[in-house]
Amino acid sequence: MHGLSFDVAHLLAGSLVLLSFMLLYQDRLYALLNVFALQASVLALSVAWQAYAQGAPHLYVTAAIALVFKAIVIPVALHRIVAKLGIHREVETVVGIGPTMLAGMALVALSLVVMLRAAAIADPLAREDVAFALSVVLLGLLMMITRQNAVSQVVGFMSLENGLILAAAGAKGMPLVVEISVAFSVLVAFIVIGVFLFRIRERFDTVDVEALDRFRGGRRR
Repeated sequence: MHGLSFDVAHLLAGSLVLLSFMLLYQDRLYALLNVFALQASVLALSVAWQAYAQGAPHLYVTAAIALVFKAIVIPVALHRIVAKLGIHREVETVVGIGPTMLAGMALVALSLVVMLRAAAIADPLAREDVAFALSVVLLGLLMMITRQNAVSQVVGFMSLENGLILAAAGAKGMPLVVEISVAFSVLVAFIVIGVFLFRIRERFDTVDVEALDRFRGGRRR
């Protein structure tokens, strides 16, 4: 059974890394939100499998939170925000898709090398899942850096947080109270970000952070 647990856990964790690359590749906001919902669903499956493999029932609560809030509630709400703001168009990037994907592959290789060496004496399942989780975190950070649209940067932040949840589950879980507090913190942050985006749209008629930077520079002069 250990072999099956190992293989399924790696399949799900690897799928999260693949979906992180798909997030980097997307150039339309609706497609970006759909891929994020799929990533959150795979995260819920991965955490649920970790709960089964580790015999840790409290991780089922984490999986349920990820499924309900991150795979359903937040993507649906973001779809509505995008529709109300009228910004369902291409996602602006700082650099091209090609260089971004190459940088992403380099970050994944770095994550695997660092974590497999740093945690050489750890349990193989936990060690390699944490390596995949670090890849998801770095790819989420890369997405935040290479995107100019505020909504896509929010998605990058939530993808980064998915990697943190995967790492916590793979490393034999974390206390349930911490998981619940993290979930509610993300939900509150999402509500604040939604209000913030509406205020930006009303004031500047755009959510492109480059345009906001130009406006700030103009005010300083």
